Amino acid sequence: MSDTVPDESRLQAEIERLKAEFPHTRDLYREACALLFFRFGVTPTANRLYQLVRRGSMSTPVAVLNAFWADLREKSRVRIEHAELPGELRDAAGDLVAILWKRAAGAADDALQALRTEVEAARLAAEASVTAVQADLARTETALEQRTTTLLAAQVRIQALEQAQAAAAATRHALEGELERAQQALRERDAALAQARTDFAAELDKQRTSTELAETRLQAAEKRALLEIERERAAATRLQRELEGVQQRASRDGERAQAEIHSLQAQLGDLRHSTGMLEGRFEAMRASHEAQAQELEFLRQKASGPGSAARRAPRRAGRQSAGPVKAVRKSGAKT
Repeated sequence: MSDTVPDESRLQAEIERLKAEFPHTRDLYREACALLFFRFGVTPTANRLYQLVRRGSMSTPVAVLNAFWADLREKSRVRIEHAELPGELRDAAGDLVAILWKRAAGAADDALQALRTEVEAARLAAEASVTAVQADLARTETALEQRTTTLLAAQVRIQALEQAQAAAAATRHALEGELERAQQALRERDAALAQARTDFAAELDKQRTSTELAETRLQAAEKRALLEIERERAAATRLQRELEGVQQRASRDGERAQAEIHSLQAQLGDLRHSTGMLEGRFEAMRASHEAQAQELEFLRQKASGPGSAARRAPRRAGRQSAGPVKAVRKSGAKT
C-alpha cells in the first residue's frame, strides 16, 4: 500500500458520510479504519482515527484498531490456510501479515503514547490557563468592586456638592436682594437728606434776608423751621429703624455690611449734628429777633411818649401771652 498522504478534503468528506451512516461510535471507528487502510492505503493509528472522528474517549479508537488488526489477521490467516497455494508462499504471506501487524501495533502504541503526552500537556496548559483566568477574574472583580465603591462615593459627594451649591446660590440671591433693598433705602435717604439740606439752606437764606420783616413772617418762618426739624427728626428716626434692620440683616454679610453700617452710623451722626446746629441757629435767630423787637419797642415807646402807653399795653399783653407758646415749642423741639 502507498504511504502517501491522501487528499484531506476528500478524506474528511468520506468521514462525514460515515458519521451520518454509522451513528454508533465503535462502528464508525471500524469503518474509518477500513477506509484508511483499503481505500487510501494509509496505516490507521489511534491518534489519526481520533483526530478524524472526534467521538468517544481515546480508549475507543485503540480498542477498535486492535480488533481491526485482529480481524484482518484472522481473515488473512484463514484465506492463506485454505488457499490452494504452495507452502512457501503461505509461509511468506503469513510472515508478511505478522510483520504488518507488528508494525501497525507498534505505530498504534507510539501514536497512543504521543497522544497521551499531547493530551497531558494540553490538560496542564488548560489548567494553567484556567488558573490564570480565575486570577484575572478575581482581580477584575476586586477592581470592579473598588471602582463601584469609588463611583458610589463620588456620586454621593456630587449630590452633596450640588445641594451645597444650590443652598449657596439661594443664600447669595437672598443676600443680593437684601443688599439691593439696603442700597435703595440708602439712595432714598441720601436724596431726602440732600433735599432737606437744600430746603434748609434756602430757608436759612430767607431767614437771613428777612430779619427785618414783621412778626407774622417770623412766626411763619418758625413754623416752617419746626416742620423741617420734625421732618429731619422723622428722617433720623426712619434712618435709625432702617439702620437697625440693616444691622440685623448685615450680621450675616461680613465686613462689607459692617462697613455700610458704619457709614450709616456716621451719616446718622452727621444728620443729628446738622439738626442740632439748625436748632442752635434757629434759637440764636429767634433770640436776635426778640432783641431787635425789644429794641424797636423801646424806640417806639421813646418816640411816642406818655400818650401811647394805652395803645402799647394790649400789644405787650399779647406778646407776653405768646411767650409761653414759644417756650413750649422750644422745649418740644429740643426733645
